[in-house]
Amino acid sequence: MSPEIADLLRTAHTIAVVGLSSKKWRASHGVSEYMQSQGYRIIPVNPEENEVLGEKAYPNLQSVPEKVDIVNVFRRPEHAPGIVDSAIAVGARAVWMQEGVYHPAAAATATAAGLLVIMDRCILKEHRKLIAGR
Repeated sequence: MSPEIADLLRTAHTIAVVGLSSKKWRASHGVSEYMQSQGYRIIPVNPEENEVLGEKAYPNLQSVPEKVDIVNVFRRPEHAPGIVDSAIAVGARAVWMQEGVYHPAAAATATAAGLLVIMDRCILKEHRKLIAGR
């Protein structure tokens, strides 16, 4: 799957991060800050936030006013099916479930809809390994 992941990371521009927190100690914040520093447009999706990393936050994916390439999931696995349904509805290219987020049924739904699915992997680590060469 590494070639597909590398291609996605090379061609994606916009990442909607579901569960992005303004708390700097949270993994979602550090990972998103790194991806933003690498030139990706980060869109926070969290109904409890107004702004994160200098970007306006949205309560859900359907509220995001622009095209999303990757939906990066920082929520517990039981939330994955609803997030996948939203990712399909907004026309995302991929659903990326961070480390610890594993939901085979949601992944099957996304795959059947034509989305690339990455589960239980860190987008920062994969970017460093496949794109940044670290």
